[in-house]
Amino acid sequence: MITQQGKLKVSKLREIDIPVLAKWLSDPRVLRYYEGRDRPQTPRMIRRKFLKGGGRERLVRCIAECRGMKIAYLQFYLANKKEYELDDAKGVYAMDLFIGEPRLWGKGIGTKLVKMLLSYLHGVKKAPSVVIDPQVTNKRAVRCYEKCGFKKVKVLRRHEWHEGRWRDCWLMARSWTR
Repeated sequence: MITQQGKLKVSKLREIDIPVLAKWLSDPRVLRYYEGRDRPQTPRMIRRKFLKGGGRERLVRCIAECRGMKIAYLQFYLANKKEYELDDAKGVYAMDLFIGEPRLWGKGIGTKLVKMLLSYLHGVKKAPSVVIDPQVTNKRAVRCYEKCGFKKVKVLRRHEWHEGRWRDCWLMARSWTR
């Protein structure tokens, strides 16, 4: 387990989580914001991408549960200075997440999960700041991150390939003063 707070628990992704991740990543409602509706994922694709590496070293992939029900995917990793156009990335973490169960959207769970992960990254990993990069059109995600203390830093132009075209994303940062 990575972290737990009340009824919410975040654990490292395991083989047993592949079916629920495949369900989420084939749901057009979820894919609208994560991966793209033109890229539904099969269990085989998920296994290869999420359990066998998928490109990023030191990427920590996680599943969030609420009262034993899997509800969200989260990941975090040391931020890449070039990818996020940062002046200094020393100790800075990046994170991504989505709630896979659409019936749970708009209930404050995303805010609780983000705050929980921020507490872990700052308290345990000693991150001086954390960045996230939602698409500028994903207003619900941007509001959630702002409620968690993230500030818009700048627009990352043509940052993410999504549904057949390059999309602009906000670079948002949550920093702590020491």
